[in-house]
Amino acid sequence: IVTVNCARLLKADHHATNGVVHVIDKVIATTTNSIQQIIETEESLETLRAAVAASDLTSLLESEGQYTLLAPTNKAFAKIPQETLNRILGDPEALRDMLNHHILKSAMCAEAIIAGLTMETLEGTTLDVGCSGEELTLNGKPIIANKDVLATNGVVHFVNELLIPDSAKTLFELAQESEVSKSTDLFRQAGLSSHLT
Repeated sequence: IVTVNCARLLKADHHATNGVVHVIDKVIATTTNSIQQIIETEESLETLRAAVAASDLTSLLESEGQYTLLAPTNKAFAKIPQETLNRILGDPEALRDMLNHHILKSAMCAEAIIAGLTMETLEGTTLDVGCSGEELTLNGKPIIANKDVLATNGVVHFVNELLIPDSAKTLFELAQESEVSKSTDLFRQAGLSSHLT
């Protein structure tokens, strides 16, 4: 699937006497803002803006290149427990890992993302793409709220859930999501939860 500024190429290589015509399905608008400028001007990304500044990723997101940012909205940040959010925001390494987990190494418009694809993030982890009806899913969840916001250095998709990689979780959080959740309960009952957090 070929896209031009996120417009899908419908028919290619119509040769004319003075050139060639490719038919696309959208009007291409002028793009002037970098990914960082989109973060700075979009009200629904206020929490993300603060997180990017704290993790020193500003220069990357305004640099030349082609990236895809899965931008968690304010609502996405509000969904996780305040204690977990404060811990991640207060830990520069965990914060950077989490944000890098939302950045893909290449520009991927929604039209070009094929279900069943595994996409590599800047952190080196992967995200699985599927579909639910006509909606794209990430790791099994239809969480893309707004897609194909074009930037001079890539594309932004707004997501309404935070994607937290294992490297940004405590042992307690990892255990709760795994086959050892009962062991976690025993640690808590024994008053040893602090060792896992």
